[in-house]
Amino acid sequence: MGKHDFDTIAALPPSAYWEQRARRYAHAREGLAAVCSYGMPEFYNRYIQLCQQLALDRWLRVTPGNRVLDVGCGVGRWSLALARRGAQVTGVDISETMVAEAARRAAARGLSQRCQFVAQDLAELAVAGSYDLIVGVTVLQHILGEHRLLAAMAGLSDRLAPGGRIVLLEAAPTRRAGHCDSPIFRARDVGEYLALFDACGLAVRAITGVDPMPLKTMLLPYYRALPRPAALAALAAVTAVSLPIDAVLGRKLARASWHKVFVLEHAKQLDA
Repeated sequence: MGKHDFDTIAALPPSAYWEQRARRYAHAREGLAAVCSYGMPEFYNRYIQLCQQLALDRWLRVTPGNRVLDVGCGVGRWSLALARRGAQVTGVDISETMVAEAARRAAARGLSQRCQFVAQDLAELAVAGSYDLIVGVTVLQHILGEHRLLAAMAGLSDRLAPGGRIVLLEAAPTRRAGHCDSPIFRARDVGEYLALFDACGLAVRAITGVDPMPLKTMLLPYYRALPRPAALAALAAVTAVSLPIDAVLGRKLARASWHKVFVLEHAKQLDA
């Protein structure tokens, strides 16, 4: 995808943007270009997927019958994995195409009885009930309006069952860095997220890292402006250098990490 194509689709309203993204990439292979880094090469999106899996693995342990809410579920990356472990999963996404593809993938794996998928805007969340585990992976960073962000987070807090946890993986540099921001993305710093969680009655149980190597955030703002061969060569080099460090040290180097995992509980629960 060229810079002009990206700029055109990024200018769409959020629901239309995600629909275009889903229609273009959700059905291809694992759907990673739809839910990781839009339109980027498969090798790069597999790198992102691996880093996210390593960062989330310890926090996504469930027992059969646990109720899970997966917000921004996309094609069901995390929903299907949790359903395979016996959880009852509700996946929510703003895109009808994403939701349909997630349901198709669940049916193909014999998981339909443990999964349901609904199309909703997270800032207007309307699912009923409470959940033992709420998961959101790179979702809040795409909600740009602060009032909508607060509504989304408050909705998650309201649906967290007593004794449950919320696990969020978001772009959250330790210090505010706007060089990667776009019309559909904002990298809020850790302090902004901590204030948001506190306003919603949530306490932080843990913060861990994902990807401390800074090379990709140095390249990505310029990637689409480069000639295609040069861009791919630079991205391949960045991925090759970053992957071993992120894979081995990502969870430990939270402060240096561009993305972070936040593990949240009700504040009263943590105080008890």
